[in-house]
Amino acid sequence: MKRTFGSTQGNREVDVIVIGGGPAGSTAAALLGMRGHRVLLLEKEKFPRYHIGESLMPYCYFTLERLGVIDQIKASNFPRKYSVQFVTTEGKVSQPFYFFQHLDHEASTTWQVMRSEFDQILLNNARAKGVEVIEETLVNRIVKSNEDVEGVEAIDKSGKKYKFIAPITLDATGRDGVSMTQNRWRMRDPILNKISIWTYFKGGQRDQGLDYGATTVAYLPDKGWFWYVPLSGDLVSVGIVADKKYLYRGDKELAKIFFREIPNNPWIENHLKESQQVGQYWVTGEYSYRSKFCASNGLLLVGDAYAFLDPVFSSGVFLALRSGELAADAVHRALSIGDCSAKQFLDYSREMIQGIESMRKLVYAFYNHEFSFRGFVQRFPELRGDLTDCLIGNLFQNMEPLFKGVSEFAQLPKPVSYGQPQVEL
Repeated sequence: MKRTFGSTQGNREVDVIVIGGGPAGSTAAALLGMRGHRVLLLEKEKFPRYHIGESLMPYCYFTLERLGVIDQIKASNFPRKYSVQFVTTEGKVSQPFYFFQHLDHEASTTWQVMRSEFDQILLNNARAKGVEVIEETLVNRIVKSNEDVEGVEAIDKSGKKYKFIAPITLDATGRDGVSMTQNRWRMRDPILNKISIWTYFKGGQRDQGLDYGATTVAYLPDKGWFWYVPLSGDLVSVGIVADKKYLYRGDKELAKIFFREIPNNPWIENHLKESQQVGQYWVTGEYSYRSKFCASNGLLLVGDAYAFLDPVFSSGVFLALRSGELAADAVHRALSIGDCSAKQFLDYSREMIQGIESMRKLVYAFYNHEFSFRGFVQRFPELRGDLTDCLIGNLFQNMEPLFKGVSEFAQLPKPVSYGQPQVEL
């Protein structure tokens, strides 16, 4: 069902504007459309389009189920993911964390997805739920009236400009962060300032049985790590995450940097020795940040437009889906009472910050040389379940016992003070 909405004095008026058609934006839009709200989603690109972030956490299942797309995902050719495993610098593989050993639910089996296909499923689902989707339309400005957001200005591929008006605008613009950029809200993590270089290989070795679709995190000596993610069509996504100074020492050419690092982990070297690199090399930085505020009057940030964490535990898509779901519920309540001021999103921020901070602590521990998963589980076997909860995305609960144990190995970060709504005092 496709809707088109009315206009007033040349401006389009709707109930909700969503900027960005990735997982966060499509999720929020679809759930609001399902509740009968007039939703307009603006996407700068034409789908399908390429995106990194291919490995899902098991807890993605529950949002996907609520969206009604589980059967489509099951019917895809995405490899099934049963576990995550860690590889030492010597090439020794840890005992995999099999999700089904901890979670007795079909959600324990997740997927390694091609984001072009996965994101298209979610965007099409939003359309099917009554959302008007306009692609190839760039939002160049958040429009304010007396400091309250009243909508957006956008321009289509022909250069024609539009103004859209709504009581609430959801910024789901990902790392571009329209609101963070316009308001100078981007706050970088003081420690997790890594960059990544990645590419794809054909014919990379795959482990057998339940480990066929496993996500592998392979350490580099003291400096970072590789990801190894099996995809469909004999394709493997392989990336390096490390300090910029380390990666760019001597060489600036991405291919040379990449192949220089492969021998630094025997497991990676062995799994790629019969493979062929395909496609281009990609690079990105600013791997951990959070917006100073998650909301202002008439505005709510979701997904990577709100916060992003180092991808070592594949939390990106999960946090995007979950924030989109929580945002939709919060916006529905706000619209129901006719109040879309920032204070209406305090509960949204509290829940998101709780989940983000739990994952952030685990990421900090990962980069501490004194911490290892093997050593932690050997010392605290009773906390293996709590650790697995983090790895599957069950983040929105009391994690104090887990991180009390982790703190005996690694210094954990203090909670940051930003990420709440911009509430007037």
